[in-house]
Amino acid sequence: MLAGKKVLVVMPAYNAARTLERTFQDIPFDIVDEVLLVDDASHDETLEVARRLGIRCFLHERNMGYGRNQKTCYTEALKLGADIVVMLHPDYQYSPKIIPALAGLVGSGEYDAAIGSRILGGKAPQGGMPIYKYLANRVLTAFQNLLLGAKLSEYHTGFRAFSRRVLETLPLGENSDDFVFDNEMLAQTIYFGFRVGEVSCPTRYFPEASSINFTRSVKYGLGVLATSVKFFLQKRGWGQHRIFSPTGRGLLELSNYSNYSDYSEHKLSPQ
Repeated sequence: MLAGKKVLVVMPAYNAARTLERTFQDIPFDIVDEVLLVDDASHDETLEVARRLGIRCFLHERNMGYGRNQKTCYTEALKLGADIVVMLHPDYQYSPKIIPALAGLVGSGEYDAAIGSRILGGKAPQGGMPIYKYLANRVLTAFQNLLLGAKLSEYHTGFRAFSRRVLETLPLGENSDDFVFDNEMLAQTIYFGFRVGEVSCPTRYFPEASSINFTRSVKYGLGVLATSVKFFLQKRGWGQHRIFSPTGRGLLELSNYSNYSDYSEHKLSPQ
């Protein structure tokens, strides 16, 4: 609990068996009430490791994509009564020790969402971020700040915290099932007037950490540009896009959520 609010960590996982335990052991359970993992049909022992650690698990019966994985994560987090949901990658790239800061920003009531920024502090390249990714991050962030009218240090971190109200309000069911889901969600958060805070977060790039290749990065970048343009046009009444529509499908309205299995009956106490 944090300020009387239930804090739940969700992990969208794919082939994370080698890094999951290190990530889990760094989670501060003095404020985190529960951890939930969704395995997107991994080819390794991710599910077995998660169950051994006592993590509440869900398994996609086939690989459905990073975005769909998050939709499952947030849907189940809401069902479990979470007030603050922190999304943490299980690849140990982001430090779980920052969770209290992220959750604290949301729990304070001053912010509705918070992101762990790799750019604040200026240490991303020293942490191993490839130069082309760093430069792309800077260019895309500048473009988005211009079109979205915001002043975030970056839009591309995978370490985030959201209040329950944000997750219940955003039309996340309209978002992509691919990597651009992250960017669409942050753009929606800004579009619907929610307050976004930032904390500096160190990041690690090493062989076991997940990372999309150059081709997928280009696809993601194009998706970011498209999301920004849709935001800009809709804000000015020059277009209508479902991802920014108040009547768009929310998490609990999605109809096709039968393609995953609930392993929560195997939950154990955190070690």
